[in-house]
Amino acid sequence: MMNSTTRSPARSGHRLALLAFAQLIIALDYNIVYVALPDIGADLNFSAQSLQWVVSAYAVGFGGMLLFGGRAVDRLGARRIFLFAVAIYGVSSLAGGLATEPGLLVTARAVQGVGGALLFPAILTLIYSGFAEGAERNRALAVWGAVGSGGLAAGSLLGGLFTDWWGWESVLFVNVPLTLIALLSAPRLLPTDAPPQHGVKAFDVPGALLATAGSSLIVFGLASGPESGWTSVRALGSMVIGGVLLVALLVAEARTPDGLLPLRLVRTRTLATTMAVAFLFMGTLATGYYVLTTYLQPVLGYSPTQAGLAFLPLCACSMVGGPMTAVLLNRFGIRATLGGALVTNGGGVALVCVVMTADGSFWSMLPGMVLWGLGGGVGFTAIFAAAGMGVAPMEQGVASVVASTSQQIGGAVGLAALVAVANHGLDYNAVPGPTLDEIVDGLRVAGVLAGALSVVGGFVALFLESRKTADAPAGAASADDEDEEVAASGTADDVSLTAK
Repeated sequence: MMNSTTRSPARSGHRLALLAFAQLIIALDYNIVYVALPDIGADLNFSAQSLQWVVSAYAVGFGGMLLFGGRAVDRLGARRIFLFAVAIYGVSSLAGGLATEPGLLVTARAVQGVGGALLFPAILTLIYSGFAEGAERNRALAVWGAVGSGGLAAGSLLGGLFTDWWGWESVLFVNVPLTLIALLSAPRLLPTDAPPQHGVKAFDVPGALLATAGSSLIVFGLASGPESGWTSVRALGSMVIGGVLLVALLVAEARTPDGLLPLRLVRTRTLATTMAVAFLFMGTLATGYYVLTTYLQPVLGYSPTQAGLAFLPLCACSMVGGPMTAVLLNRFGIRATLGGALVTNGGGVALVCVVMTADGSFWSMLPGMVLWGLGGGVGFTAIFAAAGMGVAPMEQGVASVVASTSQQIGGAVGLAALVAVANHGLDYNAVPGPTLDEIVDGLRVAGVLAGALSVVGGFVALFLESRKTADAPAGAASADDEDEEVAASGTADDVSLTAK
């Protein structure tokens, strides 16, 4: 690892800017299509149920390949994977923007998800290895969290502006110049990888195949439910086969000394709790953006630009929430910070949706947006803080990837299930179609349920344990112990967001 004391501050700043820029690409790519969905559906003839695949395909690729991506970074080098992943983003974005039928666009989005699954662990690893433990790394992680959480909301803002000005294709084409900037900057700013010490022979190929296939089929089946029916071969069959493959993965990993997924990590209360929280949080986030976009455009009649601008308060509050996370962790500890963030986030989403009416206004939703943005910004960062708590440095990447996999699967589950709730009883093929009041009723129910999921996640976060609790006899530590431990360290490093 490079010693930070011998590194130019300016060069460190440029490197952090590049890594934050790459994180922005991931965050934008997930959300930038939301406001463009009505135009995409009309132009490429998606049905009301199949339109969610523009979002879900990305989740399939991302969630299915994350475990593979984390181990690939460990084995082949973060810089190599960073460059490869960014190139995948550029090519798939170009292909998606040129798509002329639903299948091509959905495929391009899935490939973008694969790029994200490789790029995400590479970014975290480069942050951990490139910034010294303590204040320097905390600042880097604060930037990473702010860009990640803010980028999710900014994607909706930019998606609306681009769609209105240059057409829905532009929300995909925009990634081409962004990825070119990253590709040209990375060789100069990122440290050269050491030669692979173990090579491809030591790579857990069976584990990688089982993890990728199992996770992908689970997410695919969940996303297929609203369109093909939950008991169909496509939906239920995919989930059953995916579940069998994941069970096979657990059996194989138990017998592999240096496998893809150290099972002892998943069995710890901290990481298991974090996975549950991440699952619920992302289910809320994915559904909330979908519900708000659908309400602003088809119901209130906003143009894509107007809908994008309506996301501005959410974007701004998310970007404020990210940098607040380290301060809150130091002051209140991981349980209170993460639990409070998810309760705030869920309350905000529910409040936005409760006030929705067929003739409603943006201003009535503003208080809920503020809570949604602040809670989401802190929650996004704090989840990865919890994932790294008490995990050895060489396993931070795996822990972060496991948490992110839970996020992606949670996003697919939440979006699929709650889109089905929102559209229940509505026949868009009938003449006349559903009334605005009927559409709003479905969106309101789905949005309130999404908010409730996040609140549940906030209470689940209370089951997290501090390092002191984990090391002490049962009942020997309290929440105050955790607070003192984090505050005494002056950092959030013992609940690190880092990889490797």
